[in-house]
Amino acid sequence: MTDFHLHLVSDATGETVSSAVRACLVQFDTVPHVHQHLWWLVRTPGQIRRLIEGIENNPGVVLFTLVDPEVRAVLEDACRELNVPCVSILDPVMDTLKHYFQVEVRSDPGRQHTLDDAYFRRIDAIHYTLAHDDGQLLEGLNDADVVILGVSRTSKTPTCMYLANKGYKAVNIPLVPEIPVPDEVLALKGVQPLVVGLTREAKSLSDLRRNRLRVMNEPTDSDYANEEMVRAEVARARRLFARRGWTVIDVTRKSIEEVAAGIIQRIQRNRSTFW
Repeated sequence: MTDFHLHLVSDATGETVSSAVRACLVQFDTVPHVHQHLWWLVRTPGQIRRLIEGIENNPGVVLFTLVDPEVRAVLEDACRELNVPCVSILDPVMDTLKHYFQVEVRSDPGRQHTLDDAYFRRIDAIHYTLAHDDGQLLEGLNDADVVILGVSRTSKTPTCMYLANKGYKAVNIPLVPEIPVPDEVLALKGVQPLVVGLTREAKSLSDLRRNRLRVMNEPTDSDYANEEMVRAEVARARRLFARRGWTVIDVTRKSIEEVAAGIIQRIQRNRSTFW
C-alpha cells in the first residue's frame, strides 16, 4: 500500500495551510495513508534547511504559506533540487487582490495572528461560551450573539465552541424531557441574539445515544436511546421551535463547520438588517 506525504509549512501557526489542506483532502477520502508533516513558525533560512531533512526522509508535496521572499526562495530552491512539488497556497488569491487593489503585498509573517481587537474578542467569546455551556448560566443572555437549543446529542457544545473560536458569544441550552425551557430563554425574540434550534433525524440520534451509552458501559435499552422515545422527543423540540419562530437547523448530515457557517451567516444577516 502506497504511503503519501504532505509537508505543511507556515511562518505562523499553520492554521491557514492546515484548513486549506483539510478542505481539499475530504475530496480524496478514497486515498489511504496520507501522512501530514507539520512545520510551523518557520521564519529563517536556517529553519528551512532543517525541515528539508524531513522532506528528504519522506518525499512528497510541500504546501506552504510563507511571506518572507528570502525564506520562501530557500524552500523553493531546495524543493526544486529534490524534485518535489512545492506550492504556495495563497499565491492565486494574493496576486488577484494585489492587482485589484493596485498595491504591493506586505511581507509580514504571522500578521493575521497579532494581538488585535479581533483576538481579544475571540478570547472574550470563549470565556462567555464556556460559562454558558449546557445551560449552567442564564444571566446575560442578551449579550450573546446566538442562543442554541436542542435535545441531547445534537452537537450543541461543539458548535458553540467552534463559534466562540470565531469570536461569537454562544449559549447552549439543553432540551430535557419533563423539564421546562427557562423563562429567560422564552423571553428572547430570536433575532438579537439569534435563537437557533438544532435537530437531528430520530434514527441517527438514537444510534448516537446508544453508542454513547455503550462507551459509558451503561445499558443501551433505556428510554434515552429508544428510537420511538427519541422520535417523540425530537417532535416536541420541533414544535417548540416552530411555535417560537426560531431558526431550525437539521444537523444530521452536516459537519460542525457547516452548521456554524449557517449560523454565522444568519447572525451577519441580522446585524446588517438591524444595526
